[in-house]
Amino acid sequence: MCLTPVPDVTLLNSTSGAPYPVPREVPGQPFFICAYSLVFLVSLALNTITMRVYFCTSQQFYSSVTVYLKNLAAADFFLCLCLPIRIANYASSSATIQNVYCTFGTAAFYLNMYASILFMDYIAANRYLKIVHPLGNHILQTTRAAHYVSSVTWASLSGAAFIYVILFLSTSWNASLNPSILGCDSLHRPIVSMVYKIIHSISAIIFFTVLVSLVLLYFGTVRGLQHTRQPLQPKIRNSKRNMLVLVGVFCMCFVPYHLVRLPYAFLKTRLEQHSWALYIIKELTVLLSVLNACLDPLIYFIFCKDFRSQLILRRGRRQAGGYRRGQSNTLRDTET
Repeated sequence: MCLTPVPDVTLLNSTSGAPYPVPREVPGQPFFICAYSLVFLVSLALNTITMRVYFCTSQQFYSSVTVYLKNLAAADFFLCLCLPIRIANYASSSATIQNVYCTFGTAAFYLNMYASILFMDYIAANRYLKIVHPLGNHILQTTRAAHYVSSVTWASLSGAAFIYVILFLSTSWNASLNPSILGCDSLHRPIVSMVYKIIHSISAIIFFTVLVSLVLLYFGTVRGLQHTRQPLQPKIRNSKRNMLVLVGVFCMCFVPYHLVRLPYAFLKTRLEQHSWALYIIKELTVLLSVLNACLDPLIYFIFCKDFRSQLILRRGRRQAGGYRRGQSNTLRDTET
């Protein structure tokens, strides 16, 4: 499948009966199909393990950071479940698949992407509060506050996605394509395009606010750790490393996308001669942002002691089960 190009075809507009062209094959389309397929398989395997650890085992200690980590795990898991429809959109010339992807696929994809962004910021803020308030007596360090923050986050993001989906279904489903624009933007009617730009502008503001706060939280955490007692030097190094990993993964996955996405949303119609190049750059940065779903399990492992202990416990149980099965087989061989 990765080596088969999608041919140019012409379909009929279901509303007017007039022919309109399905977008031509995107340059590098086989690469994107293969890359997303690989990311999907890896992220699905890693996040399935994570979901089993967080949601299918009893945890002895339940903290606010655990609440945020569980929500981050859920966002990553649902994000990787959005990838098959994205792959199908690349691989198929079907207008139905394109409409489904541009309506539900993109809404779910970006909902979970920004959920991941926000929950990574909440985790960093939680680590900072743990240094400033080591006794855990700040109201934002309680599990109740973490549940409230998580619920408001999901409700807000779902509301924005719901508005986009309803507008798309009512105005742009099976609409005539704009041949000068690539991707889902070619289906957008003026009202959808306006809401689309507003949502992306607000999302960009949220992202850069989170980015600044992450940097400030990192330096605040380092400064707070430097004022602790000397016997805690190994712990200081570990905390600095953990925060650096979080900020590094965040910047690597999301900064390139947001540096490209907003200019692309507003300038794509003015730079039609370079539309292919802009589209490819944007798609590459989207692919880079999806890698976050593969890298976040590293964050779970280094930030959550209970997550590490559950993995070790599961591994020990499997080894013990294999040892017992081996003993029983040996015993049966001896008896016979």
